[in-house]
Amino acid sequence: MNAIAQPSALREERIGYLLVFLSALMWSLGGTIARFIAVDDSWTVVFWRSVWAAAFLIAFMAWRDGLRGTLKLFRDMGLPGLAVAVCFATASTCFVVALSYTKVANILLMQAGVPLLAALLSWLLFRERVSAATWAAIAGVIVGVAIMVSESLGGAVSPIGDGLALLIAFMFSVATVITRRFAQVRMTPATCLGTILAALFAASQASQFAVSPRDMGFLFAFGVINLGVGLAFFATGARLVPAAVAALLGTFEPILGPIWVWLVHGEVPSARTMVGGIVVVAALLVHIGLEMRRQSRPARPGTTGIPSPT
Repeated sequence: MNAIAQPSALREERIGYLLVFLSALMWSLGGTIARFIAVDDSWTVVFWRSVWAAAFLIAFMAWRDGLRGTLKLFRDMGLPGLAVAVCFATASTCFVVALSYTKVANILLMQAGVPLLAALLSWLLFRERVSAATWAAIAGVIVGVAIMVSESLGGAVSPIGDGLALLIAFMFSVATVITRRFAQVRMTPATCLGTILAALFAASQASQFAVSPRDMGFLFAFGVINLGVGLAFFATGARLVPAAVAALLGTFEPILGPIWVWLVHGEVPSARTMVGGIVVVAALLVHIGLEMRRQSRPARPGTTGIPSPT
């Protein structure tokens, strides 16, 4: 029985690796897709992106859980789910608006530090224990972000863009802390509600809703492929792999995102953005590497130390 179960569990874990990587790949395309959209009003972009993402996520949950199951997911979220939805709505809205003020690399590379910022928030709010290695990694992230933000302080780039990028990272960090503290919060319905909230707010701010067929095609891709499909891949695959591995695969988003924009649109990050981004990503990768090493240590002689999928 165990001989049959082990290959099955290993196959599920490999599928989980692929799905989490694909989610990071989908998310990394956001900046590249956005640069194709010619709509001047950022709120119009937020509205249509959110509408398409919400439509896809509702269809995905209905297919996976049925209509009754989908309604139950929304009912069971409670206040923690609503808080995550507000964080996601704020972050996804700020992402679109920030693209009008700063380069894609600034936004994505600041987001790379979210797991460590979440650890810092957990210590500040709940006094959760933080290891010396994590403190060192948090310090590295702060240094890297400071290097990137220093350009806006000197007037080289818009402080609004970098400020929004920092707000995005903070919102995602808060959402991460909430989901850790309240295990019953399901990511898919919470983020789906977030897209609905973002669409409703953008509808009150947008100067127009009519867009060209070309732009609507890219807005569909921005909402469905970049946001919806990425989330569906992650929600399905993350439960099949260890948390540290999921975090490691997630770093492909801030690494690949600036590369796609550079290759497709010729948007070259500044020297300070590159240096600061390297510091942030390096701090995160070292921290994840140490965490993976800790998780792989045997709990007792004769065990592998590798968590089985749940």
